[in-house]
Amino acid sequence: MRAVIQHRYGGTETLEVAEIADPTPGPDEVLVRVRAAGVDRGTWHLMTGQPYAVRLMFGLRRPKFPVAGRDAAGVVESVGAGVTAVAVGDEVIGTADGSFAELAVVPVERVARKPANVSFAEAAALPVSGVTALQAVRDAARVRPGDRVLVIGASGGVGSYAVQIAASYGAEVTGVASGAKADLVRDLGAAHVVDYTREEIGAGGERYDVIIDLGGRRPLRALRRCLTPTGTLVIAGGEGGDRWLGGVHRQLAALALSPFTRQRLTSMMASENTADYAELADLVERGAVRPSLDRTYALDEAAEAIEHLAAGHVRGKVALTV
Repeated sequence: MRAVIQHRYGGTETLEVAEIADPTPGPDEVLVRVRAAGVDRGTWHLMTGQPYAVRLMFGLRRPKFPVAGRDAAGVVESVGAGVTAVAVGDEVIGTADGSFAELAVVPVERVARKPANVSFAEAAALPVSGVTALQAVRDAARVRPGDRVLVIGASGGVGSYAVQIAASYGAEVTGVASGAKADLVRDLGAAHVVDYTREEIGAGGERYDVIIDLGGRRPLRALRRCLTPTGTLVIAGGEGGDRWLGGVHRQLAALALSPFTRQRLTSMMASENTADYAELADLVERGAVRPSLDRTYALDEAAEAIEHLAAGHVRGKVALTV
């Protein structure tokens, strides 16, 4: 099969399209013929191996999985002996340890049916970003009807879903994005948009019941000033920091401070699982959530897709079509 492979950490120059052996699913795995693969910020981190903490799980000296990509949407080609949840011919979404390829192996606990009302490219934009947003809104932030919710990074992959999911829960959502992307954020369901290129959050004295921080590097004290006295802060993203931990220092500081304040300060790491992928698919089919797909690229254009993402030009998500 054709696949985008990488044998060392670095920039997009380390990627190449090559012919490699078809993978074989194990007893509890599904072989998927990939129709589309999502591209998100995590793809860049796994490609570069930065921050270095990433390498503890994905390979110290070189990528543990030579095929790039994780999000996948496609058709089940074959199943392992222990798989009964899906069958050959089913259209599915899931996360693979290498989805930028014609075929990908997906563990059965990370696969779910594809929403019937979206394309494969749109469906491929769901798993990683969508489940992160769902768990941030539902579990970490515990958003309730009537909550005033601020989503920082509202036009990005996770943010575009977080805005929609919070709004579907009955929250009054304010999205933080550049002015060039304000129309997208409003279209996703935000009642208000803060253009970070022109104003800072909370400049008018606004206070929020929930802040979901998915981008940027604002200090913890600045975020807390924008919370109500008993509000909840969820830090689930952010760039910057040093080469070892990246922006994780803010998450650690929030967790350390939270026991000493009435405000609830927390962070999260998404859990990839079938149940939440199925809930996302249901939200999409009910019209509560829709993937915001900026554009698609061919498999051979994976490097270009990642560079477009890293430059900050993407409105929502990007996908490769296979």
